[in-house]
Amino acid sequence: MKLEEALFEARPYAEYYERLENLVKRLWDESVDEKDFLQRLREEIERAEEPFKTDLRIFLQKFEAL
Repeated sequence: MKLEEALFEARPYAEYYERLENLVKRLWDESVDEKDFLQRLREEIERAEEPFKTDLRIFLQKFEAL
């Protein structure tokens, strides 16, 4: 699954991996499709504080590369 693969690839770089994993899985469950998921994720990135914001950006980069 794309979500799991992106999480796996982001894990070595994420400072707050468990928080990242919980958030993206919740967003995925709440989303109607991948486009909606990406929109929700970008909104979370806008609201997030560093260094978690960087974790979210890393995940987004990995997800979009798949």
